[in-house]
Parts: sequence; structure tokens; C-alpha cells
Amino acid sequence: MAVGEGPASRWRMAPLWAAGFTTAFGAHAVAANLGGFSEDAVRSLLTLGVLLALYDGAEVVLKPVFGAIADRIGARPVLLGGLVGFAGASALYAVADSPGWLWAARLGQGAAASAFSPSASALVARLNPAAKHGRAFGSYGFYKSIGYTLGPLLGGAIVWLGGLRLLFTVMAVLAMVVAAWALAVVPAVPPLPRTRQTVFDLVRRVTDGPFLRPTAALAGATAALSVGVGFLPVTGAAAGLGPVATGAAVSVLAATAALVQPRAGRALDAGRLSIRTGITTGLLLSAAGLAAATIPGLVGVLLAAVLIGVGTGLITPLGFAALAASTPQARLGQTMGTAELGRELGDAGGPLLVAGVATVATLGYGYAALAIVLAVGPAVGLIRTSRRLLISNPDRSG
Repeated sequence: MAVGEGPASRWRMAPLWAAGFTTAFGAHAVAANLGGFSEDAVRSLLTLGVLLALYDGAEVVLKPVFGAIADRIGARPVLLGGLVGFAGASALYAVADSPGWLWAARLGQGAAASAFSPSASALVARLNPAAKHGRAFGSYGFYKSIGYTLGPLLGGAIVWLGGLRLLFTVMAVLAMVVAAWALAVVPAVPPLPRTRQTVFDLVRRVTDGPFLRPTAALAGATAALSVGVGFLPVTGAAAGLGPVATGAAVSVLAATAALVQPRAGRALDAGRLSIRTGITTGLLLSAAGLAAATIPGLVGVLLAAVLIGVGTGLITPLGFAALAASTPQARLGQTMGTAELGRELGDAGGPLLVAGVATVATLGYGYAALAIVLAVGPAVGLIRTSRRLLISNPDRSG
């Protein structure tokens, strides 16, 4: 069976799901526990901020680069190299008993994740036919969401047992196990012949509607998710809720997003849901969730968590399926890497927008500002559709 002609077996896909889990777990487990209560925790707020930015900064710069390399030499070698690099960077701090090596380790982790994350997405697309992309990306997103969910919890337990060095040790072992697994069962997917691409061609492709619309939706979903995780606990605390209640709300958000993604993917493949309808609904639900966050008390926090979780869970697999469907297979790595860049910008831009508005007004206005941004795209789309219907059926306007 040729690549892309039939659905890949779960055994061949499992290492790719594990790679998605690894990058999500690696990002959130460390980020949530760098300033914790272990003996080797970071105490300076400035140092903490820079260390948090190192991982994401490396991803913003390098994901498109490694995506293009995956197209040139094949996604599998880049996937394996990234996982081995992640293990090496993690082991660097685990072995070297010096806080100074934490900087190099965190930067190395971010650079390595920039290699294996878009490569895994490209392989998900290459190993499955277009008719199964919804299910494939839904499953990939599910395990990635599990990594985001378990990262702070499991990472905190590990740090409590043995400090940051034990956490980095666990991540090194995890990455090597996933690399060995991928080496054993993920088939070699040779790079495809590519036509010569100029810088103008690249700019035109990434600013074209088939790329820009799903990427913008993915960025919006990531912005809503990041704001929900970061600010709903603040809203809950202001309403007098304890850390258990606010933590449970964040867990509800992450779990809802994880559970919705496979179902959204299956609905897409079965023809019960279109990409346009699903993404539009997801953006509106996410916007409604941000608006619900302004409702006082536990009801508002939980309603916001559920709506944001469902909205982002709808958008993520459909957005990646849309990108895979509109991209020549020879350019999948570059497309996935650039789309991941859009998600990283949403991850940073959403909290910055909400925090900036909240600084001059209140957090409720910050939620409202991001909700408006998310709702603009669907509103414009609905207006354009209405205009086309009126033009094609002028009698209805009378």
C-alpha cells in the first residue's frame, strides 16, 4: 500500500501521538514548575520570565525552518533527530549539577521540539488518506491535549519527589523511548519531488486564503485556550473560589478540548461536519466562552471552561485537516511548521491582549476584547454569505 492510500494502523500512528504528547508535556511540565517549591526552583521573576520565553521563542523561530528541512530530506529523520535532541537537552541539565545549564537545556528543548512537532504533523498527513485526515488529526490533538493537561500535574508530582533535575531526567527517558518506538514502527516516507519555490511564491502561499484562514483559526483557538488556562484561575480567585475549584475548572477546559477533537475529526471524515461550519462554530463557541467568563462565580468559570474547550476542540483537528488538504504533499512540513508558528503567536498574543486591556480597564473587558477578535472572522463570513445569497436570489431582498 502506498503512503496516503489507506489509513495507517494505530500501531504505526502511536509513536506520532506519543511525540505530540512529549512536546506538550515538555512545554507545560517545566513551565508550571520552574518557579515551584523544590530546592532547585527559579526564584527570580526576571529569570523565570526569560526561561519561559526561551522554549517558545525557539519554536517561533525554528518551526518553519525544520518544517522545510523535513520536506527536503523526509519527515521521519527530522522527527527522530528532534526527539533525540530533546532527550539530549533534557539530560544536559539532569546530569550537569549546575543551574547555569538550565538555560541551555531549556533552549535546546525548544529547538528540538521545533523539529519533531511539525514533522509529526506532516507524517500524520502523509500516512493517512485525505478522507481520514479528520480522524487522524483528532487523535493526534487528543494525545497532545493530554500532555498539556498532565504536564503541570504530573510534572509537579515529579518535582515534589526529586526536584527539577528528576523532571528533566523523566523527559529525557520519555523522548528516547518515543524515538526508539518511532524508529521501529514509523515507516520511511521519502521526500516528494518539489517544484522550485521563490520567496515570492512562499509569501503568496502563506497569505492565500486556504492557508491563512485555518491558520488564523488555529491561532485564535490557541489564544482562547491560553487565556482560559492562564486567567480563569484569576477570575475564580477574585470570586472567592479556592485553588481546588479553579484548578478543576482548568482541568475541565483541557479535558473537554481533548475529548472533542477525535469526535470532531470523525464527524469530518463521515461528512457530518464541514471544515467551514466546524471552524466557524468553534470560533463562536470560544468567543462565547470568553464572554461567559465575565459571569460572576463558579458558574461563569465552569461555563467558560466548557465552551472554550469545545470551541478549541472543534477548531484544532479541522484546521490541520484543511491545511493538509490544501497543501501539496511535498510542502507539508513547511506548511505545518508555519501553521505552528501561527499557533505560537496566538499562544502569546491572546494573553498579551487580555492582560493589556485588563491593565487599563478590568479583566472582564480583556475577555470581551479577545471574544470580539475571535468573532470577527465568522461575522464577516456570515455577512459575505448573506450578500451572495441576496445577489443570487434578488427577490428575497424585497
